[in-house]
Amino acid sequence: MSDLTMSKVVPGPLPQFQSTMLTTLWLLLSFAVPGLGFYASISCPHGKKCQRAFLSNNDILLHCNSSGAHWYYFLQDDSTNPRSVVNMEIMPQGSILIRSPLPSQTGFYTCWDENGLRVVQYQIDFQDIRTLHITHRGLGQKPLKNETLSLGGKEVIFTHWEPWQDCNRCGEPGERKRLGYCYIQEPGERPLPCWLYLGDATLRSSRMRPEMQVEDCTVQCKTSAGTHITFDNFELSEDSESAWLTCPLGSIYRPVIWEANDTPVTWQGQLSGQDVSTVLDPSDGGRRLQVFRAAVYRCFVQQELVARFNPRPNPDMLEILQREEAGQGQEVGRARKGWADSVLQGLELMLLVGPVVLGLLWVLLKLFCLLWSDRSKRTLLVK
Repeated sequence: MSDLTMSKVVPGPLPQFQSTMLTTLWLLLSFAVPGLGFYASISCPHGKKCQRAFLSNNDILLHCNSSGAHWYYFLQDDSTNPRSVVNMEIMPQGSILIRSPLPSQTGFYTCWDENGLRVVQYQIDFQDIRTLHITHRGLGQKPLKNETLSLGGKEVIFTHWEPWQDCNRCGEPGERKRLGYCYIQEPGERPLPCWLYLGDATLRSSRMRPEMQVEDCTVQCKTSAGTHITFDNFELSEDSESAWLTCPLGSIYRPVIWEANDTPVTWQGQLSGQDVSTVLDPSDGGRRLQVFRAAVYRCFVQQELVARFNPRPNPDMLEILQREEAGQGQEVGRARKGWADSVLQGLELMLLVGPVVLGLLWVLLKLFCLLWSDRSKRTLLVK
């Protein structure tokens, strides 16, 4: 264990989203900034053998600093070239990427250089994520207790805990988690991950399972350099009346938190049964979120906003709105048409009545002139 170092999460290929098509802005960002996916990466000193437990279904990168590297996978006296395994990819620098590893892929991974010399060997136990035991300290839930292995009665099954991850929120109450792996130790011997210890032996025990423990936390915010944000939309499935959203940079090995309309989605709410409108996926540490109502969802990774999901308008509502707009348009059109008809009718009436009016005006003018002339004559006679 002392020869193995856990490095920080490093960029990897873009993940596959379970939600709807990305918006144009995200597509442009994808071309401009490729490799926005992340996976855990581990290193082992040159020429050493390193043992480590991880969780299945979560991507892992095993480092081998050798150009032209060749990898071989050994399990229960079988060997396989990773190039023939669909979820393994040898990177240009010589490292090997294992996507969504299976528990059955527990074994030895050996890197050889182009001269046939062994560079490094990893002894990896991919513990079944489906058996993950989750507890929350705020709910008074306890981790699994140590037990004695039934094989000889002296071997102890216990949980080896990783350090606490960072708080998933800053400036406000959040949560943090730590992962624990099943280990077996014989008296006076070095502990081994459970399935590396058992090898091809068959043993069933409810104690042999990985763990995740969660607790409340509060930390201050630090200056952020910013990150790229994904904008996407979603709609609820007609069959399940739900939708799955995926936080693009999330991982079970990193602090992740979701918000629904600015309200945090917490493990405590889920484990206590209080929050029934969302479900955090335990298999990836909450990277995926199942939602059952339309809302604006945002996800944060290491306290940085990385994605926002807006509900797609209901097609039925769109049709109703379009009909209402069309109806309003018809009413406006009819009103404008009626106004125009009134104006035209007024003009037609004026054209018909115009000559008569002019005739009457001419007669009145003529009569006025006669009366004025007669008055003028009378005035002169008086004088």
